[in-house]
Amino acid sequence: MGILDTLYHGLIVSCQAPTGSPLRQPAVMAAMARAAEMGGAAGIRAHGVEDITAIKAIVRAPVIGIYKLPLDGFDILITPTLESAREIVAAGADIIALDATHRPRPDGLTPTQAIQLYKAELGLPIMADISTLDEGIAAAEAGADIVATTMSGYTPYSPQQEAPDFDLIAALAARIRTPIITEGRIASPEAARHALDLGAHAVVVGTAITAIDWVTRRYVQVLPGAPR
Repeated sequence: MGILDTLYHGLIVSCQAPTGSPLRQPAVMAAMARAAEMGGAAGIRAHGVEDITAIKAIVRAPVIGIYKLPLDGFDILITPTLESAREIVAAGADIIALDATHRPRPDGLTPTQAIQLYKAELGLPIMADISTLDEGIAAAEAGADIVATTMSGYTPYSPQQEAPDFDLIAALAARIRTPIITEGRIASPEAARHALDLGAHAVVVGTAITAIDWVTRRYVQVLPGAPR
């Protein structure tokens, strides 16, 4: 069974925390990933060498690795260079995710060139994070092993909405045969199941599972006696 087969119709838990969060520690991310695996997660999505290394030491589920690397003058953040991809592969990532939107890249490559270069140089499946149907079709044609809706709502030209981009999932499913992974604003089990019903191969959930502050705030906002 191939790695994509192990993810089929499964839940991938994104174990990440922003800078400044008390959760922003490799040991905490590893514990979170292990807990997700014990709960039945089919895969983990994680950022950076330290977190991926810690997670791989105690988790058997495949890890989708990303490297969020801010670079002056560029909006692309997710694994924007071949060297950043090399680092997460060395840390143990099983799949490489990269920004495949049609925005300028620091390496000067097109998304198609980046997908093909990463795949040829590193020999691992490539997950292309896209924001629109055109970007998804281009990523599939470039040879991406997975097309993910991660960036919908995070580019200025994609739909800005609080709900998941279900229309994009359905449109991609009708146009490409490459496995589609839904990521972004999946806040309930029902939304995750709906994404699969629309044709998604698997679903990534992060904030709704792992962001303790966000989950806590949802409760606090509806309790009139709670502190603000």
